[in-house]
Amino acid sequence: MSRSRKKVPISGITCGGCNRSDKKDKTRANRKLRRIVHSNPDTDITIRDVSNVYDFAKDGKQYNMHTPSAYRK
Repeated sequence: MSRSRKKVPISGITCGGCNRSDKKDKTRANRKLRRIVHSNPDTDITIRDVSNVYDFAKDGKQYNMHTPSAYRK
């Protein structure tokens, strides 16, 4: 593993350059939605009505143009 490297220089915006995914936040939002729909199946509710994407750990991803030459070929 000494030669392994990150293939694409993409990182999260507001979590200090971490590479964590949004899986926990998305799981929490979907569980909340399923709980509401299960208790009241006649509602026309969407995931956007239940959760706020701005409460997630990351605010998206960015491509880092100024990377070391190890990323570029």
